[in-house]
Amino acid sequence: MSTVNGGISFWYAQEGVPAPREPLPGDTSADVCIVGGGYTGLWTAYYLKKAVPFLNITLLEARFCGYGASGRNGGWLYNGIAGRDRYARVHGHEAAVRLQQAMNNTVTEVIDTARAENIDADVHHGGVLEVAYTPAQLARLRDFHTVEIAFGEKDRELYGARATAERIRVAGAVGSSWTPHGARIHPVKLVNGLAAAVEALGVTIHESTPVTEIKPKHAVTPYGTVRAPYVLRCTEGFTASLTHQRRTWLPMNSSMIATEPLPAALWDAIGWEGRETLGDMAHAYMYAQRTADNRIAIGGRGIPYRYGSRTDNDGRTQPATIDDLRAILTRFFPQLAGVRIDHAWSGVLGVPRDWCATVTLDRSTGLGWAGGYVGSGVATANLAARTLRDLIQQDSGQSGTTDLTTLPWVNHKVRKWEPEPLRWLGVHALYAAFRTADRRELAGRSTETDRIATLANKIAGRR
Repeated sequence: MSTVNGGISFWYAQEGVPAPREPLPGDTSADVCIVGGGYTGLWTAYYLKKAVPFLNITLLEARFCGYGASGRNGGWLYNGIAGRDRYARVHGHEAAVRLQQAMNNTVTEVIDTARAENIDADVHHGGVLEVAYTPAQLARLRDFHTVEIAFGEKDRELYGARATAERIRVAGAVGSSWTPHGARIHPVKLVNGLAAAVEALGVTIHESTPVTEIKPKHAVTPYGTVRAPYVLRCTEGFTASLTHQRRTWLPMNSSMIATEPLPAALWDAIGWEGRETLGDMAHAYMYAQRTADNRIAIGGRGIPYRYGSRTDNDGRTQPATIDDLRAILTRFFPQLAGVRIDHAWSGVLGVPRDWCATVTLDRSTGLGWAGGYVGSGVATANLAARTLRDLIQQDSGQSGTTDLTTLPWVNHKVRKWEPEPLRWLGVHALYAAFRTADRRELAGRSTETDRIATLANKIAGRR
């Protein structure tokens, strides 16, 4: 049996592509128009409709709900948020602590809401284990662990080599850090269940309806225009396809593979009984989960960016990327050398120029947006949606300031990415530097982070 490459994602191969909803039939109006049918758009529709049931909400999706990152991600529901350290520098440590606490709570919020809406998304609340397997990675891991505790994660745990192996036997692991604020999910089961819940509340969803331009009180499509006092852009990695938005967020590629189901004997050798989501401290990091049907789904960067902010059509990824991901899999678990890879796919995530996730509502125009999650959007999208809800209620006079509307990521302004070819050259040079640094660290004994990675991080604006 050969590896299936593309077809959107392994998750859709399991669940099947949903029956299409009707496109926009023509010009119409709404109280709120949401552009984008991924987690951000669907959660925003959900919380707005729950808060104000009489709102007329229309959601427009270019393909079908969950076609983008929401249906292709690694299934990490966890408390990471892009830009926290920068927010601490700009707004103060306590403001960033509040943001982190909100993210910690968001993991439980998603799990509880899915349960309340009878959405079976293969949730397993096993936390997140991030491992180190070189001296330099171990030094970064210890620093990372200390910083996370300083931002309020008092329940995080640091393990040595033996305690790490008691959780997951990663070859050569010398330490790890575990947080309970994480869970494994099946991304498509969550997005399908959420779309059904939103429709049941009375939200109108139009699929196969690409929005070509967003402007104050208007969302323009080939089939007609939706007019609304509030128009919310929830398009994440596909934002560059909109008029005047090509340099707003960079669509970064990430790729995944899924193994065949593994027999009990291999699981006995690997461990992973807690079904934690698994990551590492490499510069070009990996992410993995043990699926509900006992596969390993593992991801990493591959080719990071396509010239001109182009995005793929069906999730197909390069053969070399599949080989690279298999190499990571077998480096972590050498006993899986002969295991079949059933599926490979890729997708894009949104990266702002300063690597900071943001939520914004412009009160003068009624335009709002959320995104730039840099790969941690499964949970962050939920917090962003609840924040957009509060911002709209505050703007319309239905409520005052809330804890969410005063978080430091609200109304954060980001400069645009450089024009081509600088954008393409910069991103590819950045990830070439990260891969080189990882190879040098793996071959060496130094506890210092490789200087190439340090320089690359400064140039990229990640630190």
